[in-house]
Amino acid sequence: MARQGLNGMAGLQRFRDLVLRSRSIRRFDESAGVTGETLRDLAELACYVPSPRNLQPLKFLAVSDPERCKALFPMLGWAGYLPDWPGPEPGERPRGYIVMLGDTSISRDFACDSGIAAEAIMLGASSMGLGGCIIGSLERDGLRRLLRIPGRYELLLVLAIGRPAETVVVDEMDEADPVRYWRDPNGIHHVPKRRAGDIMADFGDDPC
Repeated sequence: MARQGLNGMAGLQRFRDLVLRSRSIRRFDESAGVTGETLRDLAELACYVPSPRNLQPLKFLAVSDPERCKALFPMLGWAGYLPDWPGPEPGERPRGYIVMLGDTSISRDFACDSGIAAEAIMLGASSMGLGGCIIGSLERDGLRRLLRIPGRYELLLVLAIGRPAETVVVDEMDEADPVRYWRDPNGIHHVPKRRAGDIMADFGDDPC
């Protein structure tokens, strides 16, 4: 039992390290390509994650062609907490995108599915040495026209994928600290996160 416990803790630590590496990346090494096959392999992870009532209503578009990526880029909002930053400069833009769609012929509620699938894909990207950003601020009408998306599909998210070209660090925050992410003079991106002790609720003695 002791050996199993140690092995379990080691496995949890490895997964914790992966989660910590999986930050929102907004600047990429545009010289490092991302193939359509890689994007499809990442999207495939969504086949294996939980889905309410097992309906599996999500569909995915992989966009890796440079011209389509260039046309798609201005339809994305990048960093709401950095109002003076318009997004990554040329040379720092993603080399691929996974467009997440909700098939309304299967369901009209995608809230749980989209979050679970997006995080699985981001963890998969991090495990490959890639990075990404889950983007919900979209010019949906323009994207629909560009990608010829039929009306039955709801545009949910765009996952920008590429080789990271920035350093993102997690800062422990106190309850009274602001949650806004920020960049220091060296361009390092800081993300405040609550401590484990601050997210655990305790309402008295455990009735069990």
